[in-house]
Amino acid sequence: MRVLLTEQTSMLQASKLLPQGQGLAPVLLKRATTVELDWDVRQKSRFAATDSAGRELGIFLPRGTLVRGGDVLVAEDGSMVRVIAAPQPVLVITHCQSHGTPFDLTRAAYHLGNRHVPIELQTDHLKIEPDHVLADMLRAMHLIVTEQNLPFEPEGGAYAAGHGGGHHHHGGHDHGHDHGHDHSHEHGHDHSHSHAQTPAVAAASAPARGRTVAIPVVAQGHVHGPHCNHDH
Repeated sequence: MRVLLTEQTSMLQASKLLPQGQGLAPVLLKRATTVELDWDVRQKSRFAATDSAGRELGIFLPRGTLVRGGDVLVAEDGSMVRVIAAPQPVLVITHCQSHGTPFDLTRAAYHLGNRHVPIELQTDHLKIEPDHVLADMLRAMHLIVTEQNLPFEPEGGAYAAGHGGGHHHHGGHDHGHDHGHDHSHEHGHDHSHSHAQTPAVAAASAPARGRTVAIPVVAQGHVHGPHCNHDH
């Protein structure tokens, strides 16, 4: 009689997420296994993965949860797995140092946001997933677009579940964004004109006064030199 032996592998389930390993001692983070995931996987709440110890993991998180690089998954046996954002193809968008301004990136983020494109926002550049149509549009706006292989952490939206807003603090920063400013200004004089607005702020607040602000797709008055590196 022949006996067939089948090897059964049990999948370890993880259904708890600690954003950026919050509350864990450094020694515990150091002992944790790791799993490297790209953005396509990390934006899902149900997926399978294999950690650095070769264990098969079944991830079951609340719907709408975004997993970020540096987050820690807690498995059902109490073990922890630190998530690493895997490098992936992205388009890195910067403004022209010679003839542009950082505001060009604000304009680019506005138009990409209108198209519901996932964007990673940094102080000096933007990142999006590869798209040749968007790349051509951005170059037409006199921005520099380069293809690179980097981790991708796009904004998750102001109302995203969990900590998916793309707003991470390192070093234990804890601020509730409650500034508590209470300016009664009961001094008998009018402060309504005391706060001067820059043109950019005034333009941004114009819709609240019933006005429509048009932001051109192609920047005006931008003259290229021979070394701008724009591939039009």
